Amino acid sequence: MHVEVLKSELELEVWGRLESVTDPELDEPITEMGFVERVEVTDAATVNVEFRLPTYWCSPNFAFMMAFGIRQAIKSMPWVKQVDVQLNDHCFGDKVNEGVNSGRAYHKVFAEYCDGADLSEVTDKFNAKAFDRRQETVLLGLQAQGRDPKGIVAMTLSQLQKVTFEGGEEAQQLPRYLDLLISQGLAVHPDDPAFPTWEGQAIAAEDVTEHLKRLRSTRINMEFNGALCRGLAKTRYKEVEIGPDGPTLVDFITGRVLPGAATPVSS
Repeated sequence: MHVEVLKSELELEVWGRLESVTDPELDEPITEMGFVERVEVTDAATVNVEFRLPTYWCSPNFAFMMAFGIRQAIKSMPWVKQVDVQLNDHCFGDKVNEGVNSGRAYHKVFAEYCDGADLSEVTDKFNAKAFDRRQETVLLGLQAQGRDPKGIVAMTLSQLQKVTFEGGEEAQQLPRYLDLLISQGLAVHPDDPAFPTWEGQAIAAEDVTEHLKRLRSTRINMEFNGALCRGLAKTRYKEVEIGPDGPTLVDFITGRVLPGAATPVSS
C-alpha cells in the first residue's frame, strides 16, 4: 500500500513538471493541450511518458522539440534515474522515439532527422513568438492597473519582479515572461529595462500602441493555431461513427481514421 501511494505521489509530481513543457508553436503547456496520454513511475526511479499530437502528420520539428522537452523536464527531477518517452500515432514516431531515448545530443539528433535543420534557428523563432505573447499579456495587465505608457516602458527588471496581479492570465504569464526575459539575456541586471523588444531594442512610450498591435497579431495567430489543434485532437481521439460505405476522405483528413486502420481512432 505504501509503495502504491508513493508511486501515485511521484506520478503527480511528474505531471506537475510536464506543465513546463510547451507546444513550441502555441506556447501552451502540453498537459493543457491534452497531448500527454500516460505517465507511469516504476521502481520509484524510472518514468515512462507517452504523448500524442493532434494529427498523424504534425511537424516532426515540433514533435522532436516536445519529446526532448519532456525528457529534459523529467531528467531534472533529482529522484529520476531513467526516462522513456514515447510518441504515439505519428508518421515520424519511430524516429522521434529512437532519437530522444538514444542519449545523443539534442541538436545532433534533430539535424539528422529534420533535413539538417539548425536547431538554434528553430528554437529562436518560437521563443520570439512566445516572448511576444507573454509580453503583450503583461503589458495589458499593467495598463489595466492604470499605469501609463511612459511609466510602463520605464520599468526596470527589479520593479517588474515586484508587480502582482489579482489572478487572470496576466498572473500566469508574468513569471513565464520574466523567465524568458532573463534566460535569453534580455534583462540581466536589476536596473535593466523590463520591456525590450525581442531584438533587445527599447520601446518608446509613444510607440506602445503600435507595439501592442504587432504583439496582438502574433497572439491571434497562435490562438487560431491552438484552437485548430484542439479541434483536430478532439475529432481524432474519440469514438466516431463511420457510415455503411466506410470512411470518407474527410475522415482521413481530420484524422478520424488513420491510413491502414480498420477501425476509428479512439483514445
